[in-house]
Amino acid sequence: MAFDGDYLLNETGMPPGYAKYVYHTTDEQVTVEAAGYFNNKDDNLQLAKGDRITVFTWTTAVLTGSVSKIGEFVVTNVIANDAAASAGNVNVAEYGVSSAGALSSLA
Repeated sequence: MAFDGDYLLNETGMPPGYAKYVYHTTDEQVTVEAAGYFNNKDDNLQLAKGDRITVFTWTTAVLTGSVSKIGEFVVTNVIANDAAASAGNVNVAEYGVSSAGALSSLA
C-alpha cells in the first residue's frame, strides 16, 4: 500500500512544524520511514521539520484488522528545491524510549 492521505490526521490543528499527526497504514514501519513515502508536493501535504507522526501499522485492513505496531516519527527534513527529482520528499526518523529506558537517537 502506498501513502494514503485519507488516513493522515492532524490531531492538534497546529501549523506546520508544530503539528501532531496520526497515520494508519498496512505498510511496514521501515517503508513509512523511507525518504519520499510522505511527499508534500505529490501528496498535497504541508509537513514541516518538527512535525510528529504516530504511525499505526495494521495487519490486514486499516481500521478493521489488528494493530501490529505503533511507531513515533518526527519530520527531520523536507526537500524544498522544486527542480530536484526528489522535490517535496519528506524525511522522517523514528524516535522514542528504548527498552533500556533511554531516549533513542534521531541520527
